[in-house]
Amino acid sequence: MRIRSCAISDVGRKRQKNEDSYLINDELNLFIVADGMGGHAGGEYASRIAITTIEEMFRSTQGNTKLEGDHVLRNSIQDAGAKIVAKAEEDKALRGMGTTVIALHIDGKRAVLGHVGDSRGYLYRDGILEQLTEDHSLVNEQVKSGLITQEEAKTHQFKNIITRSVGVTPEVEVDLVNKKLKAGDAYLLCSDGLSNLVDAKEMEKELREREPLLAAKTMVDLANKRGGDDNITLVLVEVLEA
Repeated sequence: MRIRSCAISDVGRKRQKNEDSYLINDELNLFIVADGMGGHAGGEYASRIAITTIEEMFRSTQGNTKLEGDHVLRNSIQDAGAKIVAKAEEDKALRGMGTTVIALHIDGKRAVLGHVGDSRGYLYRDGILEQLTEDHSLVNEQVKSGLITQEEAKTHQFKNIITRSVGVTPEVEVDLVNKKLKAGDAYLLCSDGLSNLVDAKEMEKELREREPLLAAKTMVDLANKRGGDDNITLVLVEVLEA
C-alpha cells in the first residue's frame, strides 16, 4: 500500500480565529478533521483535544493485531468526548464546548471512517465523488422528514445547528463506514466551512481536472470567494497503490 496526503486549513473571511484542527499522520495512516465549537477558546480547545486523543490511542495500540481499526476508531472518539467533558467541568469558561470529528484510518486493505457531526467524508473513485457520511444536523433531519428540500437546506437559518457532537455530553454515538481500498481512490475529509459553500459536483470537477493539492487550494479559494463565513479545512488522501 502506498498513499499520499495533503491538507489546508484557512480561517476564512469572517472569523477572527481558526477553531478547526486537523491531523495527517502517515506513520499511523490516520487522518482527521475536527471543527470545534464553544465560547471563549472552547472550540479550538475541543477540536485539539479530539485530535490528540484519537492519535494517542492509535499510537498506543499500534501493532496490536487483535484490535480492529473500527473498534479503535470508535473508542478513541468516545474517549475524546469524555476528556472534553471533563475539561469543561474543570473550567467554567469552557462549558458547552464540543467538536465534530471525521476521521479516516487506512489499514492496508480497507479504509474506515468514524464520524460525528456535520464535517464530511467523501470518496472520489473512477471520476465520481460520493459522500460517505450523513450530517448529524437539524436541517438534515428536516430534509429526511420531507419538511424542507436540499436546496432550502443550503440557506436555512439553522443550517449550523448539529444534533450530535463530541464533548457536549459524556457519551456519543459514532457512525462508522468501511470501504475496500482501490488504487486511484482519493478520500476527502472537510469541515462544513467548505461543504456549505462548495457542492459535491464542484469538488468532483476540481478533483477530476487538477492534481490533488491544486484542487484542494482551488476549493478553499472558491469557498472564500463565496464569503468564507466559517473556518475552512480539508484533508485529501490519495491511494496510489492498494
